[in-house]
Amino acid sequence: MTMSTPLFLFARQLRAPLIVLIAVYAIGILGLVLIPARDSSGNAASMSFFHAFYFLSYTATTIGYGELPNAFTDAQRLWVTVVIYMSVLGWAYLIATLISLLHDRALTEAIKAERVRREVRRLHEPFFIVCGFGETGTLIHHAIDHAGYRCVAVDVDPARVVEIDLAHLKATAIGISADVRNPGILIDAGLKKPACQGVLALTNDDHANLAVALAVRLLNPAVPVLARSQSPATTATMQAFGTDHIVNPFATFGAYLSLAMQSPGSYRLLSWLTGLPGTTLDAETCPPRGRWIVCGYGQFGREVVDSLRREVMPICIVDAAPAPDAGWPTAEYVCGPVTDRGTLLSAGIADAVGIVAGTGDDVTNLAIAITARTINPRLYVILRQRLRASQPLTDAYDADIVMVASEIVAHECIAVLRTPLLARYLAVVRSRDDAWADAVVARLEGCLGTVTPELWTVRLTDKEAPAIATWLRTEAAKIRLSELSRDPSDRDATLDCVPLLVARDQADPLAMPDPAFELACDDAVLFAGTLAARNAQAQTLVNINVRDYVLSGREVPGGHVWEWLANRRDRRGLAVHT
Repeated sequence: MTMSTPLFLFARQLRAPLIVLIAVYAIGILGLVLIPARDSSGNAASMSFFHAFYFLSYTATTIGYGELPNAFTDAQRLWVTVVIYMSVLGWAYLIATLISLLHDRALTEAIKAERVRREVRRLHEPFFIVCGFGETGTLIHHAIDHAGYRCVAVDVDPARVVEIDLAHLKATAIGISADVRNPGILIDAGLKKPACQGVLALTNDDHANLAVALAVRLLNPAVPVLARSQSPATTATMQAFGTDHIVNPFATFGAYLSLAMQSPGSYRLLSWLTGLPGTTLDAETCPPRGRWIVCGYGQFGREVVDSLRREVMPICIVDAAPAPDAGWPTAEYVCGPVTDRGTLLSAGIADAVGIVAGTGDDVTNLAIAITARTINPRLYVILRQRLRASQPLTDAYDADIVMVASEIVAHECIAVLRTPLLARYLAVVRSRDDAWADAVVARLEGCLGTVTPELWTVRLTDKEAPAIATWLRTEAAKIRLSELSRDPSDRDATLDCVPLLVARDQADPLAMPDPAFELACDDAVLFAGTLAARNAQAQTLVNINVRDYVLSGREVPGGHVWEWLANRRDRRGLAVHT
């Protein structure tokens, strides 16, 4: 029994009142046995220990019953009176201690922790551990729940853990209020369980995320880790010990900004495919080329400046602090209040094509954006939004691009969690030109609409697609990619899905493959489509009867007997024709 178990804490708190109560009973029983007594005939008859214990049990608990086995003497009645008052005080002490235990925070936390440990021990379906249930963790939790997985969320703030129970989730959520830097908490959350699919370190503290990534690497290296990092130093440290996926929202946005300038269609496609469930396709946006004003030179501002410098844009930085001595880029710098009209005019806002309101305060960023557009209404505005609570204000302003760090991290995490093939496909998207991306968007939009599609990977293996894998090994005929998109209820109809990528062995993946592409065993195909299409396609992958109908038009009733009869009928028909 560990020092933190509820049973130990309960016993420790009740130790003193229980000792007092036991001492009262022991003294009372001993007194009744030693005090001389008389039977009904007046002869000496001492009370036995059993009768003394029995009498005191119902008397000291204020039940009352009678004097036994004989009427008491005055000495016995006097002693019983003393014992009654002593026992009342003892019981009052015990009850008061029990009431105080109900308000003991250590005990209630231990009880909650023990309850969570039991829930995790009973958890056998695949699950993820999400460290940090802030804005990013909440978005990720909903996305994982939408994909049909369970989550164990860990956050140091008890109020956030309470919000987990209030979230509208399909599966019951498990929340732990504790410091994620404690490796024992990760073990309690199920890190060593075989069903653990991965750990996401998404707190706002880089050191805490680093501690989680390091603990997972040492305690269970087989479990993948996806960690958030906002500083280059932390990112480098995580990379040094092999963290699987590291997301820096500021660096990621900088890369997105460069992509939007080079290929707005690719940026639009990438944002759509990595969007949260229910996200709709945005209109294409293309940041203009020319002079840019960057307000705020913190971590976010530095990444934006680096991105604009890669695009060879003239830049002016505006910040309330003087220019730093080290790491200074080749750019103009204006020191002054970032919301002041005069400061913005000094920075050349009248001739600029765009402005980045990138300080760490949402109200300040909105003030910058509003002031800038009163001077130059044609400005392209990139607005940093730190808190999701500011969403109504941001929507009312209607900036060209809104940078929300929590959403960027969530998008990157979802891209990794949905399927590893998606990351390879997005790499292809970044390398293609704008016309190619526009054509892909048009194809997907025409087939699936504007809502973010469901993404899934089909691996043609005995485990994930046994019916198709068996066909490829035993039949002379090949399977074309288009045949995996046939409707199992009507093979002449096509499911609402589009193959995005085919990966084979170590060869370069084939993006937007031709429908006539011939598949082979162990191929992996990334599909985008509707959930109904995914469920329908699954029947073709695992059911040989459905597979035969989809591939050859041959309808075979289900069941072994009916299948044997159908095969016998086919053999007879074949003999007749030959």
